[in-house]
Amino acid sequence: MIETLINPADSAERRAEKLLTIAEALMRRVEQATDDSGAAYAQFQRAALLEDQVRERTRDLGRALDLLNDSNARLAEATRAAETARQNLSNAIETVQEGFALFDREDRLVMCNSRFAMHMPDVHAQLQPGLGFADYVAMVSRSPHLTLEGQDGEAWAQGRMRRHKDQHVIFNVRLGGDHWVQVSEHRTADGGTVILQTDVTDIILAERHERGKLLDDQARMIRATLDHINQGVGIFDAEARLAGWNGRLGSLLSLPMGRLRIGTSFEAVFGRLPMQFERLTRGALMDWVAAGVRPPLEFAVRRGEELILDVFAQGMPGGGFVLSFTDVTAERAALQALSRANETLEARVMERTLELEDALAHAERANASRSRFVAAASHDLLQPLSAAKLFISSIAGEGLDRGAQVALEKAQNALMSVEGLLDALLDISKLESGKAAVSVGAVSLDRLLRTLAEEFAPMAAAKGLRLVVVPCTVSVESDPAYLRRILQNLIGNAIRYTDKGRVLVGARRRGGVVRLEVRDTGPGIPEESQNDIFKEFHRLNARASASEGMGLGLAIVERACALLGHPLGLTSEVGHGTCFMVQVPVSDGPGQPLQVETPERRRGPVAADKIAFLVENDAELRRALGLLLEKWGMTVLEAASGEEALALIDEIGILPDIFIVDHQLGEGMTGIETLAVLRAAHGAVPARLITADRGPALQVLAGGAGIEILHKPIDPRALEAVIARLSAPTT
Repeated sequence: MIETLINPADSAERRAEKLLTIAEALMRRVEQATDDSGAAYAQFQRAALLEDQVRERTRDLGRALDLLNDSNARLAEATRAAETARQNLSNAIETVQEGFALFDREDRLVMCNSRFAMHMPDVHAQLQPGLGFADYVAMVSRSPHLTLEGQDGEAWAQGRMRRHKDQHVIFNVRLGGDHWVQVSEHRTADGGTVILQTDVTDIILAERHERGKLLDDQARMIRATLDHINQGVGIFDAEARLAGWNGRLGSLLSLPMGRLRIGTSFEAVFGRLPMQFERLTRGALMDWVAAGVRPPLEFAVRRGEELILDVFAQGMPGGGFVLSFTDVTAERAALQALSRANETLEARVMERTLELEDALAHAERANASRSRFVAAASHDLLQPLSAAKLFISSIAGEGLDRGAQVALEKAQNALMSVEGLLDALLDISKLESGKAAVSVGAVSLDRLLRTLAEEFAPMAAAKGLRLVVVPCTVSVESDPAYLRRILQNLIGNAIRYTDKGRVLVGARRRGGVVRLEVRDTGPGIPEESQNDIFKEFHRLNARASASEGMGLGLAIVERACALLGHPLGLTSEVGHGTCFMVQVPVSDGPGQPLQVETPERRRGPVAADKIAFLVENDAELRRALGLLLEKWGMTVLEAASGEEALALIDEIGILPDIFIVDHQLGEGMTGIETLAVLRAAHGAVPARLITADRGPALQVLAGGAGIEILHKPIDPRALEAVIARLSAPTT
C-alpha cells in the first residue's frame, strides 16, 4: 500500500512529507483502538485504491486517444488515395472511345463513362451508382430507341439476362436512326462485370453495301454456273413456286418454255409429267413439298424406256427447296454390264478358289501323311536301332580279336550315323509340320558351352583340330533344347568340314543381345552357294560317306532359329573359313541348360548284385537291354507289359532295386501308369522311363509325375550313367 501511495516521480521532500503523513495516520489509528469499526482507516484504503485506478484509467484513455488519432489520420489518407484512384479511373474510362460500365459482384453499377448508352438518352439519364443490372436491362428493353424487329421487349430482356450468366458475351443491337452498337460483356477477377459498347454503324452499313454488291455478283455467277452444269436444276421458294432454273432442266424433262415461268407452282411444273418413280412415289414427293420441314431426299425417275434420271431434293434456308436432275442412263447401263461381268468373274474366281482349296487340302494331307510317316518310321526304326547298339555294347570287350573289334567299332559308328540321321529327320518333320513346341526361359551359356566343349572335344581331336570354346557367364532367353541343338549342328558342321586349324566357339554381348559365333578355318563357302546350304540334303563339296552328314544340320538350324525368333547370320571367305552367328536376347534371371545324361565311362560293374526290372514290349530290345545289364553284374527280371510286371512282383514278393520301363507298352498300361501304381504301392522306387517320343506333351506328363526320361535309341554310356545314378545310395 505504501508503494502504491508513493509516486516515484515525486521529489525526495515530497515523498518524505507523504511518509510523515502516513506515519501520523497510523499512530492515530493505534491511539484510537477503541474505535471498533475502523471506518476511517477503511476510507483511507479505498481512497488510495481509487486514486490508483483513476491514474491507470487515465493512462489507458490517453493511449486509446493516441491510437484513435493515428487511425483517423491513416483513414483520411486512405480516403484521399481512394478518391484519387477513383478520379484517375474515372478520367481513364472517360478517355475510352467505347461506352464503358462497371458493375460489382452484386450486379450494382459502380461507374460508367459519358459514352455508355449515349444513343438512349432516356436510359443514360438514369445511370447512377447502385443501379441494379436487371433494372438497367429492363430500362433498355422499354426504351423507344431500341429496335427489336418483331420481338417484344420482355422477351428480349429475358434473353439478355440469360446471356448475362455466360462468362463472355458479345452481340449486336440495332437502335433507332439505323444505328448499330456491338455489346461485349466480360467478367472481372472478383466476379464483377465490365460492359463495352462500340458503335459499329459504319461497319454494318459498309457490309450491307458490300453484301448487296456481292449478292448481285453472286447471282450472275450462279446463273452462269447453272447454265453450264450438266444437271437440270429447279429452285422453289417457301410457297413451292418456281424461283429459278437452268436450260438443262427443260431439255431433260422435255418441258415447254411456257411452263417454266417465275411464280409457277410445283404442281404445275412437275405434277403431270409422264415419269416412272423409283425408290419413291409421286404422292410421297408431293407430301415432301407440302411439308414444313424437308429432309434431304434422293430418288430416281424414268422417262420412256431409255432415259433414267437421278433426282436429289433438299430444303434451303428460308423455307425454299431445290431439285437437281442428273442423267445416269449411261452409268446404269455400265453398272449392268459391270454386274454381269462381276457375276462371270465371281463364278470363275469361285471355281479357281475351289480348285486351289482342293489342291491345298491335298498338299496338306500329303504333308501331314509325310510327317506322320517320317515320325512313325523314325520311331519304328529307333526300336531295332537301340537293340542293335545294345547288342554290340554287350559283346564288346569280350576277348575279341583285333579284326572283330574293328568291325564292331565300324558297326557302332554306322549305327550312330543312322541315329543322327533319324534324329535330324524327326527334327525336320516337327519343324515343318508346325508342331514343334518351345519352352523359352533363362539358359546359362556357361554351362551349355562347357557341355558342348566336352561333347565335341574327342571329335575335334580325332581330326587333329583345336576346339576353343570361350566361357561366357551370361544367361539368355531361349529354349534350352533347341538352342543346344542349334549349336550342336553348327559345331559339328564346322568340325566336319574343317581339315586343319581350329574351330572357335564364343559369344559377344552388344547391349541386350548376345551373338553366338562358331568360326572355323575350313574351305569357306562361295557367295553364290550361301543360300543353298540351308536346303535339306544339300552338302557343299559332298563326300561319298553318309557318316559325313546328310545335309540336314543347317536346315534344322535355320528352321529352329526361325521358330525361336533368333536371327541367323553367315560370313565366309573362300579359303579362309566361315563364321555362323545366332543372336539371342539377354535374360535377367539365372539360367539352366538342357539336362542331359552324362555319358561317363566307368570301370567295373556299375551296379553289381542289384536287381533290375526291365519292362519292354519289344522282345529284341528287351533281350539286348537284359544282356547289357547282366554284363554289368545285375540280375534282370523282364516283363512285356505293366500288368505282367505288377503281377510278377506280387508273385515273387521281392521289390527290385531299379526299374527301366518303356512308355509305349501296347494296348495295356503305359509306362507312366505302371510306375504310378508301383510308387503308390511301394513308395518312390528308383526308375527311369525310356521312350522314342520326344514330344512336349509326354515331357510335361512325365515331369508332372516326377519321372525322368531316357530317350531311344539308348546310348549304352548314357544308360550306364543312369544305372550308376539310380544305384547310388541315398543320403
